[in-house]
Amino acid sequence: MNVDPEVQRQLLELADVDAELARIEYRRKKLPELDEIATIEKDLRASRDALVKVQTTASDLDREVTRQEKEIESVRAREDKDRSLMSSGSVSAKQLTDLEHELETLKRRQSALEDDLLELMERREAVATDEQRTTAEVEEAERKLADAERRRDEALADLEAQQARKQDERTTLVAPLPADLLAQYERVRAARGRGAGLLRARRCGTCQLELDSTAMSDIKNAAPEAVMTCENCGAILVRTAESGL
Repeated sequence: MNVDPEVQRQLLELADVDAELARIEYRRKKLPELDEIATIEKDLRASRDALVKVQTTASDLDREVTRQEKEIESVRAREDKDRSLMSSGSVSAKQLTDLEHELETLKRRQSALEDDLLELMERREAVATDEQRTTAEVEEAERKLADAERRRDEALADLEAQQARKQDERTTLVAPLPADLLAQYERVRAARGRGAGLLRARRCGTCQLELDSTAMSDIKNAAPEAVMTCENCGAILVRTAESGL
């Protein structure tokens, strides 16, 4: 393949633009905010799970407190009824004895229920403290996540702007290139990451390996228009005044 040397030299600019596009894509995938977001999301899920567990415990305790209060109220109501009967003077001596015995039983029952209620309320107060702490952890994780996502979006927007500029440069550089030259360049770029490199001091600018004497002799004897390739990586070797030929 023969191509004007000046056109061949444009491949070096194209290779630089493609390398920058590759770096932009790499930075896009390796943004530190991405790992940060993943870590925060994991912590946030754990905090939310912990909050649900605490809230469930709180709800269970609230129901138990309500049940205990109703039972105490029922015992008190029964006690008031018995005392009313005793005060009415309409009960027999045996009934009075039975009522006195029942009042003693109700008193012990109420005391036990009130002790249980006190313990439940103390547990509920401790759970309320845990709920406040866990809620604060969830809110803090959500704040950190929103901040990390904002910084990620800003970084991505900047990379997209850089990419758009480089794509415009690439379109301009590709337009005048012969189709067969561009196709060869693209094949090598797809396989090696870089399709063309400057020949300098016997070294290929793409793979950085030194060419042997036979290859260098062939290159020196080739016409300036001939498209030469690296024997090691297959990249197009662009010859300029820096090539020392």
